[in-house]
Amino acid sequence: MPDIDDTELSILFMLHEGANDATIARRLGVGHRTVQRRVHDLVQRWEVTGRFALGAHAQEVGLLKNPPQATTKQTTRI
Repeated sequence: MPDIDDTELSILFMLHEGANDATIARRLGVGHRTVQRRVHDLVQRWEVTGRFALGAHAQEVGLLKNPPQATTKQTTRI
């Protein structure tokens, strides 16, 4: 399993859901540029060619099986 922190895992799941960098930044409470930097760091560390390959690699190594709690969409019943 690749060395990855909780924030990076959350970013991967949100990318997998189709979220863009601005949306991910809002959901994590960080800056847009921070998300871009973290995605770029993962691409470099995993030696993949881009965001699509990053997601494919994450899926290949089994990281996208169980979403972290912070990225799941919750509904509230009133």
